[in-house]
Amino acid sequence: MMRESIQLPIIDLTSPHPISTARAIRQACVDVGFFYLINHGVDEKLFKKVLEQSKKFFSLPLEDKMKLVRRNHRGYTPLYAEKLDTSSTTQGDSKESFYIGSLEGKSVVSNLNQWPEEETLPSWRSTMEDYHRRVLDAGIRLISLIALALDLDKDFFHKAGACDSPNGFLRLLHYPGELQLSEQVVYGASAHSDYGMLTLLATDGVGGLQVCREKFNRPQIWEDVRHLSGAFIVNIGDMMERWTNCLFRSTLHRVMPTGQERYSMAFFLDPNPDCVVECLKSCCSDSSPPRFPPIRAGEYLEERLKVTYVS
Repeated sequence: MMRESIQLPIIDLTSPHPISTARAIRQACVDVGFFYLINHGVDEKLFKKVLEQSKKFFSLPLEDKMKLVRRNHRGYTPLYAEKLDTSSTTQGDSKESFYIGSLEGKSVVSNLNQWPEEETLPSWRSTMEDYHRRVLDAGIRLISLIALALDLDKDFFHKAGACDSPNGFLRLLHYPGELQLSEQVVYGASAHSDYGMLTLLATDGVGGLQVCREKFNRPQIWEDVRHLSGAFIVNIGDMMERWTNCLFRSTLHRVMPTGQERYSMAFFLDPNPDCVVECLKSCCSDSSPPRFPPIRAGEYLEERLKVTYVS
């Protein structure tokens, strides 16, 4: 079933009133798990430059892209290689992507990243590294507001080790425009919730993104998420839902083909792999005990990723 477009809250990262902003974030994360983030510090010109460079990579011949095929969660993933809805009987998702992992850090190996040759795509690497660093900075600032939203000290996630060399992944995505004639439903990205802490998504403005607020209800009701120029679409991941004892929602979402080619850039902000994720004291009580045991962030993400890719 479909509803009209969902009206997502708009959060201003530069608001001079952090407490009221934190309250707005809390309400958004409890109600829907999605919101728009504006004034985040990533320039519109850089958005456009990254989009242009992304298009150049995906327009390369397949044999050239396959030279950078995904290894250690970095590099190129071809069409249909991934199926996010692991319960679905349909083929893999109709998209191709390119992963860029953390650039630097004490506990993260940054030289695992793969890069197109400079002769083939001049300034491609420097553009992506610039964007990666700027979005990571926005995400770290947002994490402080999320801590306040959870009635914690604004430095809580830093003190917990989550932001000590955080595990930031940039994923460039390309959805082909043509609609296949098939007896099966074809998804750009099949229904899923993100695995980690936070996702900051930028798109080219082409529609297709939908959310389902009540993921356990049947029938599922899907709502379109509109593009807001210059804003990130931010959503809570499963790890944050786990951390908050399900107070914050990790909302089911998908991308449906529209007949138009679509590009987006998803930035997954996850904790340092050695960070222990356990129920926050502000999110549990005698009447609401912890639902999940403590787990290392890296182990949790590794297990979730194992079942995502089509064999």
